[in-house]
Amino acid sequence: MSGAVIYIKEDLKISDVQIEILVGTINIYSLVGAAIAGRTSDWIGRRYTIILASLIFFVGAILMGFAPNYWFLMFGRFVAGIGVGYALMIAPVYTAEVAPASCRGFFTSFPEVFINGDSKPHAPTSFLLLLAPPSPSSVLLHNKGKNIGVLLGYISNYAFSKLPTKLGWRFMLGIGVIPSVLLGIGVLAMPESPRWLVMQGRLGDAKKVLDRTSDTLEESKTRLADIKEAAGIPQDCQDDIVSVTRESSHGSGVWRELFLHPTPTVLHILIAAIGIHFFQQASGIDAVVLYSPRIYEKAGITKPSYRLLATIAVGCMKTFFTLVATFLVDKIGRRILLLSSCGGMILSLLALATGLTIIDHSDHTLKWAIVVCVCATYSTVAFFSIGMGPLAWVYSSEIFPLRLRAQGCSIGVAVNRAVSGGILMTFISLYKAISIGGAFFLYAGVASVAWIFFYTLLPETKGRTLEEMEPLFGTFFKWRSTMKELKKNRVEGDDMLSSHNFKLVSSNHVNP
Repeated sequence: MSGAVIYIKEDLKISDVQIEILVGTINIYSLVGAAIAGRTSDWIGRRYTIILASLIFFVGAILMGFAPNYWFLMFGRFVAGIGVGYALMIAPVYTAEVAPASCRGFFTSFPEVFINGDSKPHAPTSFLLLLAPPSPSSVLLHNKGKNIGVLLGYISNYAFSKLPTKLGWRFMLGIGVIPSVLLGIGVLAMPESPRWLVMQGRLGDAKKVLDRTSDTLEESKTRLADIKEAAGIPQDCQDDIVSVTRESSHGSGVWRELFLHPTPTVLHILIAAIGIHFFQQASGIDAVVLYSPRIYEKAGITKPSYRLLATIAVGCMKTFFTLVATFLVDKIGRRILLLSSCGGMILSLLALATGLTIIDHSDHTLKWAIVVCVCATYSTVAFFSIGMGPLAWVYSSEIFPLRLRAQGCSIGVAVNRAVSGGILMTFISLYKAISIGGAFFLYAGVASVAWIFFYTLLPETKGRTLEEMEPLFGTFFKWRSTMKELKKNRVEGDDMLSSHNFKLVSSNHVNP
């Protein structure tokens, strides 16, 4: 949409306020999809929820591509927004539940690429490469293709800009039907989430999926045992199909547990999930990405084609650094990446705000200030993509207990989309009120608060299975003491197990 709005405004003769509403409301519309996607995925499964998201996005892309006027275009955005809400919620949940702990962060970081994918081809493209069961060897190929989706969105904008104005923006928006169709067909090759299957009592089917998505059969057995324990199924149960309660299989009562009677653990998890999604968007990344052509215009780059080329470079930065993040997230952990990313964004936003303020108060062209603004835009996107971008989806999808995961994640996504919509719908008005430099100084301040929040409230989750997350939460600011205690207990447990095994071996030698 960042490139298309230039031509939509010219063709439909609409105002800046209408552009703000057009760009920002898809995130408000996506609240509808995000709010109901959690319950839908508990009801029909993660796999069919992805198909539903693809179908809705397909219809939205068709409507936008053939929109004859502003209000018809808004209706198309509404439909596409529901699809975006579904997609943003189900992608991280599905990947977190299918991937083994050793590469969960690596794999779950993919969905970040369609955060800026509203009505562009890379939204459904992000899903296309989920088609094979995740494994450490297949993840890299998936990730490259998905990140290319972001870049393709910017490149397609530039390519279609050569068409007549009335056609160009319609192709930019309507081309999203192609990956939507491919996704709808390809998703049939995807396995269902083993955790959802266990919640339905389908233990035999869950075992088959785990055998395909685990490194070893032993790991598969361990994962199944952990999931059964989390679902309240006895460990000695070996049946392929078991009876489960309607509350377990359909996710009933989850909202009551999340909001009316949360335990300290659930409350801490909920605050962490909502907080990481809130600050991901409140730091102003969508204003930087989707309004980058306008930022470049303010900085002195006046030719539309040059501004679009500059946005392609934004896509390149996003592609490269998201790829870097997927390599690092399971090696150095979530916290280091998150804090480094947020710190880098603070500095980049301050540089961008300073450069734009200097240009605003200058009566002649300052090339060095233009360079500072362009570089600060790129560095903001780079720092965001290496941490805050992918990790919001990774972290929120892995910390909720099994019974709360889908609907809990939908709350985080709803907050994410609401804040993003608010940023996009107010950015032009904000910078007209306090100057464009002032707007980015404000975002830098929000990012500073985010850094404090991440540092004090978010424990490290690297290397833990989804069933091991709950004990990390519940003590809020004292989570470090909790982690030390858990580590101590784990070491003592390992020592006891080693001692027990040694005694067994010694006994076998004495009594052959």
